[in-house]
Amino acid sequence: MNRTTWLQDRRMQKFRDVLSRWERKELSALEAGEVLGMSERQFRRYRARYEEDGLEGLIDQRLGKASAKRVPVDEIDWMLDEYRTHHLGWNVKHFHEHLQARYSFRWGYTWVKTQLHTAGLVERAKRRGPHRRKRLRKPCVGMMLHQDASQFAWLADGPELDLIVTMDDATSEVYSAFLVEEEGTASTFRGCLDVFRTKGLPSSFYTDRGSHYFFTPKAGGKVDKGQLTQVGRALDRLGIEHIPAYSPEARGRSERMFGTLQGRLPKDFVLAGIDEIEAANRFLRDVYLPRHNARFAKPPAIEQSAFVTLADPASLAEILCIEEERIVARDNTVAYDKLRLQLPESRVRAHYVKARVKVHEYPDGMLAVFHGPRLLARYDAAGQALNDELKAAA
Repeated sequence: MNRTTWLQDRRMQKFRDVLSRWERKELSALEAGEVLGMSERQFRRYRARYEEDGLEGLIDQRLGKASAKRVPVDEIDWMLDEYRTHHLGWNVKHFHEHLQARYSFRWGYTWVKTQLHTAGLVERAKRRGPHRRKRLRKPCVGMMLHQDASQFAWLADGPELDLIVTMDDATSEVYSAFLVEEEGTASTFRGCLDVFRTKGLPSSFYTDRGSHYFFTPKAGGKVDKGQLTQVGRALDRLGIEHIPAYSPEARGRSERMFGTLQGRLPKDFVLAGIDEIEAANRFLRDVYLPRHNARFAKPPAIEQSAFVTLADPASLAEILCIEEERIVARDNTVAYDKLRLQLPESRVRAHYVKARVKVHEYPDGMLAVFHGPRLLARYDAAGQALNDELKAAA
């Protein structure tokens, strides 16, 4: 006897018990219906069917018949085969959305998840940990940006790479995302330039305590906000508050976002036939991010923006860069990172020997030397002077 038949027998037995109590006038028809979980009118119908056909009249006629809404077996087999063959390892939500977009799939997410669980293709989610109070989002965009990196094998059969993501706390909209071999100061500035040039300056910037973000005198301890890194110096100059996170839970919003990206992005790269960084970054910018934000971004509580628009966004490049002070050598060269940067002749002064200058290293590896606010020369990543820049500075 299966469970459905057993329940049907239990319902019939309960009906007979209640009916006998009604016949003994212990219960009214209204009370009998309440005990059975039905209306008085429905109880009278059941009583009439019982008097006419006995227990046979109480049997649910739907028992043993296939539901009209039941999914055909061949469609179940097709869906499971599609997952095994082309999408093994995808999370259920991503797989279901892909079927809807590509095949106009009409069965629900919960049904798909149940079928995949039953077939043993997807593991059931583990029980959640202890309850933690969720931090409220900032009310409007631009009040706080999160920047974080996730090391993962993003490209099929490739090494682990760092995905640098900058997103808004108010909406979880990802403004910038790109792959690099290793995160650091240059990748941080690159992400900031992507956002600040198009959106403006945010009120605060929330990151982990990586060595390129903060100086931490004692491992695992408080950061020293008096001793600034290159990133700290640039944010301080722009008037942006730099906030350190002291635990993974504190970065829960970005951690959950990376979980989503790790579950979806590598599959989309494979589907698009992408296996190298430059193509992946173009796909991220032009294809994936618009789709991701349309799916996951939330509307802000307040429509007003806290971003501060810059009159000259191009000037950001001279702030969001590595800045080092040097003394010019007797041969009018500047030593920087095993390079010798030759200063050009200038009509402004005879030479720059022993002058204090600043070397700017930009996120793309290009270099420049400044004397005060004056640009003396620009160089490529190998330290070779760019002739056009030399003429302009002379």
